[in-house]
Amino acid sequence: MATTDVRPRRGKDPDKTAAMRAIPPRWRERLVPKTVMGITVLVLALAVGAACSSVVLYSYYEYRLAKTEDRVTKFINGFGDTVNKANESINAQRDQAKAEVEKELEPIKQIQAEGQTLGDLSKKAAPSLFFVRTLDEAGQPSVGSAFAVASDANQTFLITSFTTVRAATKRPGPDVFVRQGTAETKVQVWTWQEERDLALIILPKGNIPKLEFAPPTPPMKIGERIFAMSGLGGSGASASQGFVGDVSQAGIQHNAAIGPSFQGGPLLNSEGKVVAIASRAYAPLGFANDGVWFGVPAQATCEKVLKCPGGTPSAAGDQR
Repeated sequence: MATTDVRPRRGKDPDKTAAMRAIPPRWRERLVPKTVMGITVLVLALAVGAACSSVVLYSYYEYRLAKTEDRVTKFINGFGDTVNKANESINAQRDQAKAEVEKELEPIKQIQAEGQTLGDLSKKAAPSLFFVRTLDEAGQPSVGSAFAVASDANQTFLITSFTTVRAATKRPGPDVFVRQGTAETKVQVWTWQEERDLALIILPKGNIPKLEFAPPTPPMKIGERIFAMSGLGGSGASASQGFVGDVSQAGIQHNAAIGPSFQGGPLLNSEGKVVAIASRAYAPLGFANDGVWFGVPAQATCEKVLKCPGGTPSAAGDQR
């Protein structure tokens, strides 16, 4: 039996065509226009998009540029303040370091200042200071210091310690001499006040520089420095430094060393003015001194041994 070859017809397959129509188009086919107008619209849209992107990017660039410029401006404006603050900090640290160094050097400076003060006071007081020598009741040497409180063309009033010239207040008594430098002169014991350990001697020589009394007010304060002066020294004077322990009407309590050659000499403040007279015997509290001395107030010399109208010594007290 003969086999008949049945070939499909060359026409379109209706089922296949329907199936192809049922498959949705791909995304490219959806996006890519198929007409000239569609392509033109697409190109125009892309151009507009590109333009918008450029505007956005440029705006962002301008924004970032403005931000950067603001930061640079703030940095520049604040740089001066930063430098000033840094300088202030450096200066503060420098001042602090300097203060610490100054604090460490203070004891050395104090010693230097004390030495300078002592030298200046000695130089200032030397022309008014005298070394006193005589004999005591047993015929032994008795020494001290004296200082000028008033002077005219012919004579000079010297204040000294009664203890030093005590034997000379009796008749007959030993002679009393004062020395300044290499010149020694005999003096007259004019008057005295035993309870104050004060005596007035008259030097028959005028135009001697005098030491000024410190005003009674304000009084010296506890802790202030005080300087005892002696007429015995290589430069015409020597000094002993101490501190005030107490101030009262009875006198000035201090711890400046008072050797025999210092008794009767002036106790000076830092300005070189007389605040008291040095004494080894004056004991207003009624007991002996033990490393702490009492200076007789300078104004006490005006009670008997001097006449001080207006508070300034100008004449001798009544002769005894």
